[in-house]
Amino acid sequence: MALLVNVGFDNWYTDEELAAELKALAPELDIRPTSDAGNLAEVTMLATTVLKDGLPEQLPNLQLVQKLGAGVDSIVAHPSLPPHVRVTRLKPNEPAHEIAEFCLAYVLHGQRNMAQHEASQKRSAWEPLAPKRPTHTTVGVLGLGHIGGMTAKLMRDLRFRVLGWSRSPKEIEGVDCRHGADALPQMLSECDYVCAILPSTPATRQLMNDGMLASMKPGATLINAGRGDLIDETALAAALDKGTPGRAVLDVASQEPLPEDSLLWTHPGVTITPHVSGWHLGDAMKDVVENYRRLEAGKPLLHEVDRQRGY
Repeated sequence: MALLVNVGFDNWYTDEELAAELKALAPELDIRPTSDAGNLAEVTMLATTVLKDGLPEQLPNLQLVQKLGAGVDSIVAHPSLPPHVRVTRLKPNEPAHEIAEFCLAYVLHGQRNMAQHEASQKRSAWEPLAPKRPTHTTVGVLGLGHIGGMTAKLMRDLRFRVLGWSRSPKEIEGVDCRHGADALPQMLSECDYVCAILPSTPATRQLMNDGMLASMKPGATLINAGRGDLIDETALAAALDKGTPGRAVLDVASQEPLPEDSLLWTHPGVTITPHVSGWHLGDAMKDVVENYRRLEAGKPLLHEVDRQRGY
């Protein structure tokens, strides 16, 4: 048995760096980067972020794909991944905290009138403007799983009124939790900020279409740190032109990297960040190694995904 590390994209860990970190946690295990893959018939587990086309066919004895992150939509739907291959994901605390902090940063950017102060500075104008009170501000969180729940609690602890929305009922102390498709438009209409942290599933793809965007509070800010296919980007541009919502912060896009000719780059109501809201894996490296050991021993895996549901 061997674990093959193939990160799948640039500007993050290299295969060699990630394999070295995993090997440091478990020197006795056979962990290989793609640059030194050896006999691919020995590979039973693959650790990756983006599953490359054609790779599953090269691994005849593959049993498990370990996603180096939370979202598994592109892996479970990969056309060449055999149905018997299991999929696991990570639920690390460090990137969850980072995503919650990312959302908070843009909420505070609005609360503290940062854009207006920057504009005043460019005019050399001393223009005091009262910050908005958190107790008078409603923050909505779409998705109340590991990351969304952490985000909702962070906003709650900073005295914002927090509404949460999920597919099925959830309970979080101090958060007004709502669920089901019928509850979403009303929730959106109450929020000054909406933090979207939903997985990509058939039920969430293009969920934020023209009708749902029109349900938002005029002037509200939509922050997407989940999956890019949540939002109909053409409808978003049109909605922003009407002021409902008033602004969008997009850390993810339907196509990444965002194409150079996308209108979102230059739209005055859009802030683009290059999928950086959650970066570090932290202690989750231990879960990768632990799943390798469990696979070898035939034990239940950590954070296994239901491939039919997609999460």
